[in-house]
Amino acid sequence: MKKYVTEFVGTFFLVLTIALAVASGTQMAPLAIGAVLMVMVYMGGHVSGAHYNPAVSLALALRKAMPGSDLIPYVVAQLSGATAAATVGWIITGKTFAPHPGAAFEVGSAVAVEILFTLALVLVVMNVAITKATEGNSYYGLAIGFTIVAAAFVGGPISGGAFNPAVGLGPTIVDATIGEGDFSDVWIYLVGPLIGGVLGLGMYQLQHGSTGTESA
Repeated sequence: MKKYVTEFVGTFFLVLTIALAVASGTQMAPLAIGAVLMVMVYMGGHVSGAHYNPAVSLALALRKAMPGSDLIPYVVAQLSGATAAATVGWIITGKTFAPHPGAAFEVGSAVAVEILFTLALVLVVMNVAITKATEGNSYYGLAIGFTIVAAAFVGGPISGGAFNPAVGLGPTIVDATIGEGDFSDVWIYLVGPLIGGVLGLGMYQLQHGSTGTESA
């Protein structure tokens, strides 16, 4: 149970930070989001692995770097944390939010950005968090957090910057239920990150082979 609670809490604070950043309109939102992901990774890495992202959990389960029986409970905890955070963000600010592609960009561009930067995120997570050669390092949280900082700064204006099915779905549920949103774009943030996660796993396996490099 402690693993699932940790996944809920970490995803909650990630999405709450996004909600408050969107409501305030700060231009430093990508830095705030990457920073909170970094500290939540350090908070929960030794407990749950600090995934906070169904695409990461799927890749690790397929790699057998986590028990397959944990995949669905992890995803449920992550989606629950994201939905709760979006609700709390609405209570605090009076505003709902959901990711959408930038108005100047085609849907295909948004999907491509979600795929590519989720690939990068999963590749970084697997190389710094489960590989024997980097076992015990102190920089894993920084590497993961700054991957999202970069992704959000350059990819956010194009795709909406989810790179995470929980970030895509949880806030959309709240926006469609409480606000005036709908589910028309949510598929981008499910399909794109999940494809990116699987491709990230494939890239990792090209680097390290099919088995034998994990510390988990």
